[in-house]
Amino acid sequence: MSQSIPSTYRGVYSRWFYLPAGLIFGIFFIAPTAISFFFAFTRWTLFDWEWIGFENFEQFFKEPALTKGLRNTIIYAAVTSSLKVVLGLLLAVLLTSRIHARGLMRSMVFFPVLVSTVAIGVTFSVLLHPSDGLVNVALGVVGIDGPAWLTDPRIALLSVAIVDVWKGVGLATLIYIAGIVSIPREYLEAVSIDGGGFYQRLRYVIIPLARPATFTVILLSFVGGLRTFDLIWTMTGGGPGFTTDVLASTIYKQYQAGFYGLATAGNVVLFLVVVLLAYPMQRYFISKELQL
Repeated sequence: MSQSIPSTYRGVYSRWFYLPAGLIFGIFFIAPTAISFFFAFTRWTLFDWEWIGFENFEQFFKEPALTKGLRNTIIYAAVTSSLKVVLGLLLAVLLTSRIHARGLMRSMVFFPVLVSTVAIGVTFSVLLHPSDGLVNVALGVVGIDGPAWLTDPRIALLSVAIVDVWKGVGLATLIYIAGIVSIPREYLEAVSIDGGGFYQRLRYVIIPLARPATFTVILLSFVGGLRTFDLIWTMTGGGPGFTTDVLASTIYKQYQAGFYGLATAGNVVLFLVVVLLAYPMQRYFISKELQL
C-alpha cells in the first residue's frame, strides 16, 4: 500500500512542475527582453558597445521615416482587425446557415490561413503588377483601368492590408463559427416565432451572444497587425519610398544599415506599443465578458 504525500509537502512538490516552463520562459523571453532593453541604450556592434543613454530613442522619434512607420503600423492594425471582424462575422453567419457544400466552403475560407505568408506576398505582388498583373488584366477586359496597387503611395498600404485580411479572415471566421454554434438554438427560434428575420437574429441574438468571439478576433488581429512584417516586406519592401513601411520593416532596415542600437531601440518601442495597446484592451474585454 503506497504512502500518501504529507500535506506539508504537497504545495512544495507541486511547485516543482512550474520549473521547466519557467526556465524556458526565462531563457527565451525574459532574458532576451532584458538584454534588448539594455542594448537599446547603447551604440553597439558585434564586438563592443558604448552607453549613450536615451540618444537612440531621441533619434528614433526625430527620424520622419521611423515615426511614419509607427503611424503606418497603427493604421494597418486598425484597418485589418476591423475588416476581419466584419467579414469574419458575416462569413460565419453564412457558413452556419443551411447552405449546400457548407463543409467545402468552410475549407476554402480557412485555406489561406495555412499558406505561408511569404508565398502569399510573392504571389500577390505578381497578381497586382500594374501592367502585367492578372488583376489589372482582368479589369482591362471589362474596360476598367486598374490602379498601380503596390506602387501608388495613396493605396499601396491599403492594398497590402486587403491581402492580409484575405489571408487571415479564415481564422476569424473559425472563431466566430465556434461562438455562433454555442448559442442555444432556442434563442434563434424565439426570434423566428416572434416574426423576426435575419437582421433581427443578427442584431439581437448573434452579435450580443458572440461577443467573446468578437473580443478574441479583435485582440488577435490587432496584435498581429502591430507585429506585421513578412507580408509588407515581400509585397512592397516598405515602398514606394517609405509609404508602406511599418515599424518592423523600418527596424529591419536599420539593422541592414548597421545602426544596431537604433534598431534595438525600435524593437523596444514596438514591444511597448504592443503591450500598452493590447494589455488595456485585454483587460477591458475580460471585464465585459464577466458581465455577460
